[in-house]
Amino acid sequence: MNAPDLKLMVDNTPAAGVSRFHESAKAQVAGAVTYIDDIPEVRGTLHAAPVCSPVAHGVLRGIDPSAALALPGVRAFIGVADIPGDTLLAAFAHDEPVFAQGTVQFIGQVGGLIVADDAMTARRAARLVNWDIVPLHPVLSVHEAHALESYVLPPVQVKRGDAQAALARAAHTLEGSFEVGGQEHFYLEGQIAYVLPLEQNQWWVYSSTQHPGEVQHWVSHALGLSNHAVTVECRRMGGGFGGKETQAGHLAVWAAVAANKLKCPVKLRLDRDDDFMITGKRHPFAYHYRVGFDDTGLLCGLDLEMLVNCGFSADLSGPVADRAIFHADNAYFLEDVAIHSYRCKTNTQSHTAFRGFGGPQGVIVIERIMGDIARALGTDPLDVRLRNLYGIEDRNTTHYQMQVEDNILEPLMTQLALTSGYRERREQIESFNAQSPVIKKGLALTPVKFGISFTATLFNQAGALVHVYTDGSVQVNHGGTEMGQGLNTKVAAIVADELGVPFERVLSTASDTSKVPNASATAASAGTDLNGRAAQFAARQVRQNLAAFVAGLDGVGAGAVRFEGGQVITEKSTRRWEAVVGAAYANRIQLWSDGFYRTPKIHYDKTTMLGRPFYYFAYGAAVTEVAIDTLTGESRVLKVDVLHDVGRSINPAIDIGQIEGGFVQGMGWLTTEQLVWKANGALATHAPSTYKIPATGDIPAHFKVDLWPEANREDNVHGSKAVGEPPFMLAISVFEALRDAVAQAGGKPEAMNAPATAEEVLRAVGS
Repeated sequence: MNAPDLKLMVDNTPAAGVSRFHESAKAQVAGAVTYIDDIPEVRGTLHAAPVCSPVAHGVLRGIDPSAALALPGVRAFIGVADIPGDTLLAAFAHDEPVFAQGTVQFIGQVGGLIVADDAMTARRAARLVNWDIVPLHPVLSVHEAHALESYVLPPVQVKRGDAQAALARAAHTLEGSFEVGGQEHFYLEGQIAYVLPLEQNQWWVYSSTQHPGEVQHWVSHALGLSNHAVTVECRRMGGGFGGKETQAGHLAVWAAVAANKLKCPVKLRLDRDDDFMITGKRHPFAYHYRVGFDDTGLLCGLDLEMLVNCGFSADLSGPVADRAIFHADNAYFLEDVAIHSYRCKTNTQSHTAFRGFGGPQGVIVIERIMGDIARALGTDPLDVRLRNLYGIEDRNTTHYQMQVEDNILEPLMTQLALTSGYRERREQIESFNAQSPVIKKGLALTPVKFGISFTATLFNQAGALVHVYTDGSVQVNHGGTEMGQGLNTKVAAIVADELGVPFERVLSTASDTSKVPNASATAASAGTDLNGRAAQFAARQVRQNLAAFVAGLDGVGAGAVRFEGGQVITEKSTRRWEAVVGAAYANRIQLWSDGFYRTPKIHYDKTTMLGRPFYYFAYGAAVTEVAIDTLTGESRVLKVDVLHDVGRSINPAIDIGQIEGGFVQGMGWLTTEQLVWKANGALATHAPSTYKIPATGDIPAHFKVDLWPEANREDNVHGSKAVGEPPFMLAISVFEALRDAVAQAGGKPEAMNAPATAEEVLRAVGS
């Protein structure tokens, strides 16, 4: 085939910026992909099950496994005495034991493992273990913990101006209290680890984790080894949502301690009930606020108290609570404000990261305040929200002293109000409600402004490797993890475009600590921002090597060499990509490279909480229409319209899927997903039979998602913006619409807590 014919057949469509299938989609649908429990087990593999405390708080005098050890097939009990390294996990606060010791802190705390020939035997035997515990009073509410000054970390306060003076001179003031519940991650693939001993006291750990580097660190710390002796691999997770950021490390450590003791491979997979009982949830919050405002609804003073239910240890509660402070403004300028955050210690599971990472708990309080102000003034809530938005030239600095430089809030919200027919629908709903004695409708439009970056600045870095093989195929490896969000698909597209090859020529491989070390967690919505940019830089170096080689062949400048559509083009020649790669190898040109990226511009003082913790903001807004039954409290989401800012999308189909999924998960948090602890500290909602996530029947028939047509104003990869977490908070429009319906039913929306279950709605209607 001659060169002109080849040119006609070349597909110059870029890999990024177009919708394409998730890289594993077809294999996943066919059941042909590998999760950790699908990995063929090495001969001699044993199975572990956790031994869980039956008491919420008490003095631990001993654990007796004799009845369990008598069961056929049981090999061992693994406890504190079997830990060769530190008996405390290598977590930031260093306050959580590997296994319970001295005291027990919640029902479900792991005191050891039973190891057996198979998983079911291990689980049955674990329930035969006897605990000797002297019960102590359990602290189960944040209000009690706050009264006792029981905290996992010191309180934090952020202030700007003089909130008390502003409240004193405000024309109007409101005071309120409410609570927002936690949320179970409910990933489809539960927590699991599979640990294999290698030669010379080295270890291979398969972990369903968002943070392989942390699992490596924790396991080596518990085994008393250097990090280089432990390799952690994760090809994919069946969902994570933050629940596998730190807490996957527990299972890996437990399985590794057992494998070290027994000198054989050990797998530990939690069943759903144990997963509920052992692992942490989204942090429940309790709030008290006083807000001042003028006759137009403009805020002029806010004093806000946040009580954060952290559970029994710090885990990630510090940065979660910090982000709630950072996002307590959401889209609105707070001139005189005081925020008080208390990180309360309770005798429950240690709560942890969850999609939004404290952001939703910050956003919901200010959106609730906006709704309450509007009702107090008899004004449309949208007008109050628009009145308080950040400005462009002034009123554009956050309460933590970061300037909002890329503000698109007003045009985005105005456009959504127009395209969704918000004003007309509000009139229609008022007419409907006047004629409907039982069913009442509500409507709300709420915005989101979400900061993108890890609030811990050091985590804003990433590395990647790109290998080009002699047949022209490309492999990319990076420190991020794939949990279904399409990270590997986006990274492969970025690399393909950088090298000018078809998307199908690029393969993304498993996250592996032996390839890219010290990687940050795949969290904070920064997976593509960090790892995509690092992979782009690695691919760029390979491309530059090839460009210099071809430039030498053709006698042109390296900058004149183009890579497009699987070809390498200069003014003198057009060569197939594969031919160039083969020739470069023959001439000993390096065909692989690493890439490193660190997020620019970010900085802040952890003591004062002031600075620029975020590289940029992602924006969005949602209009939600709901209906409630005033006799039963039952509610239904009828219509959702979303306009969301993802910058220049790398993959619109994946981004829209993330927006839809995030919204529905947020809707579940605020409507049906209620966590209930009994008076003795036991979690009563610990299975799908008692914990209700949204199902297909909960999805509204009208669910419209549009993307804001503007690239990221910061120099982010391909002009894109993060999309994992921001859409979650769009679902706050559901809660505000439900409160609007309660108000139109003559109830008291200010009395309603979240989640707005049928019981909660009925209580508010009847208040």
